Amino acid sequence: MSTTPVNNRPAPDQVLVDIADYVLHYNVSSTLALQTAHYCFLDTIGCGFEALTYPACTKLLGPTVSGSWIPNGAKVPGTNYQLDPIQAAFNIGAMVRWLDFNDTWLAAEWGHPSDNLGGILAVADWLSRENVAKGADPLTMQQVLEAMVMAHEIQGVFALENSFNSVGLDHVILVKIASTAVIGKLVGLSQEELVNALSLAFVDGQALRTYRHAPNTGSRKSWAAGDATARAVQLVLMAQKGEMGYPSVLTAPIWGFYDVSFKGQAFKFQRPYESYVMENVLFKISYPAEFHAQTAVEAAMQLHHQLQEMGKTTDDIKRVNVRTHQAAIRIIDKKGPLYNPADRDHTIQYMVAIPLIFGRLTALDYEDHIAKDPRIDPLRDRIVCKEDLQFTTDYHDPEKRSIANALTIEFHDGTILPEVLVEYPIGHRRRREEGIPLLLEKYKRNLNHVFSEKQQRVILEATIDYNTFITTPVNELVDSMTL
Repeated sequence: MSTTPVNNRPAPDQVLVDIADYVLHYNVSSTLALQTAHYCFLDTIGCGFEALTYPACTKLLGPTVSGSWIPNGAKVPGTNYQLDPIQAAFNIGAMVRWLDFNDTWLAAEWGHPSDNLGGILAVADWLSRENVAKGADPLTMQQVLEAMVMAHEIQGVFALENSFNSVGLDHVILVKIASTAVIGKLVGLSQEELVNALSLAFVDGQALRTYRHAPNTGSRKSWAAGDATARAVQLVLMAQKGEMGYPSVLTAPIWGFYDVSFKGQAFKFQRPYESYVMENVLFKISYPAEFHAQTAVEAAMQLHHQLQEMGKTTDDIKRVNVRTHQAAIRIIDKKGPLYNPADRDHTIQYMVAIPLIFGRLTALDYEDHIAKDPRIDPLRDRIVCKEDLQFTTDYHDPEKRSIANALTIEFHDGTILPEVLVEYPIGHRRRREEGIPLLLEKYKRNLNHVFSEKQQRVILEATIDYNTFITTPVNELVDSMTL
């Protein structure tokens, strides 16, 4: 009997069809989701402005070929660059992710859904400028917010049940998938073209997590999402030109994504695509720390004040016990030397030591001149993590989504301070009312990193009020944010 396979092209994998159906036909009607997306935009672009003060970031920005300028191209906020939408997406994506200070989503997979803003804003701005040049209407920021809600939803719903990190793949695969979907809608792809584009995104080789973990932690983790959202723009534009897709990219035996990259397992989904993720997204408001450490940093800040009241210093500490959840141990529990800022901002011991010593944690605290302080490494060695199974359970509970850490200090004289427990960080939905005013303060501080007082006032007038913001043409808003 012949074993030659029959070359009948199958129908597209249902996962691809479901994503395409969602972005093409779902109406984002949730006021909560859209208003949260507004805050998310302000916070995300503000993180990009702060990143522009770091030469390690800015050296990677600008056109691929120095001096290039694209008529009707997408502008990069905070700069004078006007680029093709692919390179603009990389620039914006790298900026907003650089300091690990934009929003977060935590589940079976981790990630930062606002990373998709790189591709969304670049393409929306480029399309708007093209439209205006042709006498047509530009896109509005309402459309940007709707795209953000959908990108968050796709990335976040995938992350609820599917662990890419457990097979060694980086979560930026979800940035590429989500960006491909919503950018495809922005440029007007048909259902078939969008499915083709999504298949191209999955058939790509995917980024490894090598650059996020010891002993190789490095700065690629700060531009990997920019790379992913830029690749999404490129694939969408190829599909728009008629490039074919690969319908069983996930399910094809031997050669498909499931067999090659996901240990033969099919994707699982907990809920349909709606607007749940944006409504429940986690903001990083107070500290530029990997999110699993946010509550540990908050607890360490409380303990720093107790040390001051007691007249003690970190030299008096024998041991710091950290009760934490499994994801924190998997990602940021780290001993040994730390080689660069990317290494330090993914080490819970470092992120606890800094506030205990200094009473603060800022992006500058990851730089070499701070890390050389002789008190830090000895204190890191005395900070010990242990998993609390209930914390891990509550982390995965869809009704809680807690990110708990509890710190206990033991002194050399035998004294033990009462444990300080923080279950929900200030950026959590359960603390949204407390967090939004601080988020707006953070946004205003970030504007001050780049713009004159006069330009700051113009930007604030265009962005702070939701009703004004959503009616503003994309190109006009971006123009207000460029140099």
